[in-house]
Amino acid sequence: MEVAQKLEALLKLQTIDSQLDEIKKVRGDLPEEVRDLEDELIGFETRISKFEKELSGFEEEITNRKIAIKDAEKLIKKYEDQQTNVRNNREYDAISKEMELQQLEIQISEKKIKEAQFKIEQKKKDIKTLEETLAERSKDLANKKSELDIIIAESKDEEAKFDKERATSASKIEERLFHSYERLRNNAINGLAVVLVKRGACGGCFNTVPPQRQADIKEKKKLIVCEHCGRILAGVDNGVLETS
Repeated sequence: MEVAQKLEALLKLQTIDSQLDEIKKVRGDLPEEVRDLEDELIGFETRISKFEKELSGFEEEITNRKIAIKDAEKLIKKYEDQQTNVRNNREYDAISKEMELQQLEIQISEKKIKEAQFKIEQKKKDIKTLEETLAERSKDLANKKSELDIIIAESKDEEAKFDKERATSASKIEERLFHSYERLRNNAINGLAVVLVKRGACGGCFNTVPPQRQADIKEKKKLIVCEHCGRILAGVDNGVLETS
């Protein structure tokens, strides 16, 4: 493919992409707002799931502590029975010591149960707050999506037409050059990777293009990029050559 043909193909692709950009511009910040809300909802759901796991952990601790209390109470009853059959003070004191340890275990478990119950109440409040916020954000997301869907539907046919034209144009450009074009577009605020020289200046960054460089651009014998912004200069508008 000749350089002139490459430049023509690139300029056509740029024209199509600019038309697609205009269509998408009507959507404003809605697509980004929808993505942000979706990410926010995922965050809320993750936190709720985490809190529910913590809640299960507290409930499991209460269950285990209650079992520990019952076990301790059984041991105390056993020790009380044993005390009636002791043979000396040393055995009596030893059993009494074991009973004290089990009573201490009961006190500790009861304290831990109260702490866990308090944490459960707090965690339930946190979960309720998160669920309420999640419900509100879900409504916001539904409204934003509905608004975006309406806008997309209005330009659906036109966008589909340009997408098809874009695919056809892109297929005519060699892969390496196409990737360079895409990279330039992604780095440009206005999405312009291929521009014309207008009134002696780059159509992308508006820096002056010297007359001799304009002459080279008009010849279309090689790909020339703007020395300031790196955009591909596809031609000189109206064929006007600026003189010094």
